[in-house]
Amino acid sequence: MNDLAPDTLRAIQHTERERFINSHPQSMALAHAAQQHYLFGVPLHWMRDWPSPATLFVAQAQGATLTCADGVRYADFCLGDTGAMFGHSPVPLARAISEQAARGLTCMLPATNAAAVGALLANTFGLPMWQMALSASDANRFVLRWARAITGRTQLLVFDGCYHGAVDDTLVDLDMASGNTLPRPSVLGQVHNHAAFTRVVPFNDLPALETALKHGDVACLLAEPALTNFGLVPPAPGFWEQARALCREHGTLFVCDETHTISTALGGYARAHRLEPDFMVVGKAVAGGLPCAVYGFTQTVAERMAQTKNAAPEGHSGIGTTLAGNALTLAALQASLEHLHTAANYDHMLDLAAVLEHGLRERIATAGWPWTVTRLGARMELQFMAHTPRNAQDVRDHAQGELEALTHLFMLNRGVLLTPFHSMLLVSPATTHDDVARLLAVFDELLAALRAPQHPQGSAPASRSV
Repeated sequence: MNDLAPDTLRAIQHTERERFINSHPQSMALAHAAQQHYLFGVPLHWMRDWPSPATLFVAQAQGATLTCADGVRYADFCLGDTGAMFGHSPVPLARAISEQAARGLTCMLPATNAAAVGALLANTFGLPMWQMALSASDANRFVLRWARAITGRTQLLVFDGCYHGAVDDTLVDLDMASGNTLPRPSVLGQVHNHAAFTRVVPFNDLPALETALKHGDVACLLAEPALTNFGLVPPAPGFWEQARALCREHGTLFVCDETHTISTALGGYARAHRLEPDFMVVGKAVAGGLPCAVYGFTQTVAERMAQTKNAAPEGHSGIGTTLAGNALTLAALQASLEHLHTAANYDHMLDLAAVLEHGLRERIATAGWPWTVTRLGARMELQFMAHTPRNAQDVRDHAQGELEALTHLFMLNRGVLLTPFHSMLLVSPATTHDDVARLLAVFDELLAALRAPQHPQGSAPASRSV
């Protein structure tokens, strides 16, 4: 069973779209009303990138349960694409935000807990020095400025298929035929030639990495420990040990972006696998989902940063924003580091993720589909290919976008939410065995539907839970 007939996919997709429309009248109405004041009917145009007839509008999110405007409750395995990795509105976080809101929000001065939060960051992630930003995109931008400033080098190196937010320097593509870096045509409003200052190499390709570094002009390698925006592509055994050695040999700083891979283990992938990055970026989940990001660095790098800043003329460095490090964010970050980034939470997440992975793999094998599941800690990816992908091109070559979209909509219609764009599943401390059982039961339904003949005219209401 290697392929699905296009007619089968279209028939099931038609049925599922009708099911969504019939069972989500409030979301359909809100989507229509929002068109009057929001581009594409949503506050951020990405919010429309879900494979449903209209955007799902949320009434409440608590723990690992999301309730939409129509009262349908979902077992949430998307969790804000990692932003709510520890669950929606955990009690310690909600309390800290409420208490700090009564004392002040932002002053452009450090709050009295700043030193304590710095110590918590160092203890959790293993790097001694830190700075704050409002998003991982900002943190990555600031780190790139620092890296270029302290090395005096202009070039950036990234992996094909990487994701580092809205950082212009990284929104470039690799021409597989020539190995050249190309501007990405989907990026809007481009006027600067970022491709001239960014090199792109395939992930897990050590010879290509060495070739890109040997010129001695690369300021930093900005990389996720595993690719997470092309499904999930793990590093090959021994890859990072050799990649780190190459960076050191050629004087290139290693920036580890843990925004998605923080779900690997307490302290992130780099700490668990002893990668010893020069810089580390963490966003989204670091403060429990409140807009916040941090970047840490070694003492040696800190000294170089201080020397560079002190030698520069007075004026705006281009690094930082007025709201970075505000009192509300510091309070949320402290509560998150103290109560959410804990060994007990990670033990629960990783153990339950292993149960989910086993359940998916067992069902795939029984059904005889050439699919796989790739897991990294509490995060995993259902991939419609027979092997664990090695790089972004491997994913492109085997992509089945229509099947991915169908899987997402089919499960959404039965009260299970996956991450859009691809089939990522994330387990939180609030996720229960019942949530996992619910997902696996819906997956059984999907497998049965893919075997059975379909009748487009049929429709059924979405399931509700109490």
